[in-house]
Amino acid sequence: MQTGSSIIRNSLILGAFAIATVGSVAAIKLGTAERIAAAEREAQHKALNELIPSERHDNDMLADTLPLAVDPLLGNRRPLEANRARLNGQVSAVILPVTAPDGYSGSIQLLVAINADGTLAGVRVVSHKETPGLGDKIELSKTPWILGFNGLSLTNPNESGWAVKKDGGQFDAFAGATITPRAVVGAVQRALQYFARERQPLLAVTEEKPRG
Repeated sequence: MQTGSSIIRNSLILGAFAIATVGSVAAIKLGTAERIAAAEREAQHKALNELIPSERHDNDMLADTLPLAVDPLLGNRRPLEANRARLNGQVSAVILPVTAPDGYSGSIQLLVAINADGTLAGVRVVSHKETPGLGDKIELSKTPWILGFNGLSLTNPNESGWAVKKDGGQFDAFAGATITPRAVVGAVQRALQYFARERQPLLAVTEEKPRG
């Protein structure tokens, strides 16, 4: 039979072991979270610089942000942030996070980069659940289709041109997968409409946040 002192001693040992275990798990979780955050930041940095290359900006685009309220033109269900490119202190482009809610297999997340003059600097797919071999052709790694938006604007093409060819527009669809490109085209057009409506605040020269 255990004495009172041995029970206390064993309890203390078990308690110390539990604290050490919890501490180890917390440390691992914290370290993993930091690595994930760093990886996400690096991926964001790469995506932004792919849309707006270094020769077109001299600021930290990840740190230069503007809040975006929920807006049907952006398709966002929660407040987000736009990133801005600056050159010699002037805003040269705005990168908007945009959601196409009507993809074939769900929402498609995009980054839409718009130059200060209203032309498209580029569009990239951030995430989607479209069918491999069909809808995933919106990815630049699969086909160059997404590059077809470069240089276009809200008025080039005209309103009817902002559709896939099956719907009378100018954009190619994919064999067996019209819904996916239709969703992306519509989302990009709405992003341009948002930029046209919010152009002044988006391009306003404000104080940059310190580099983190």
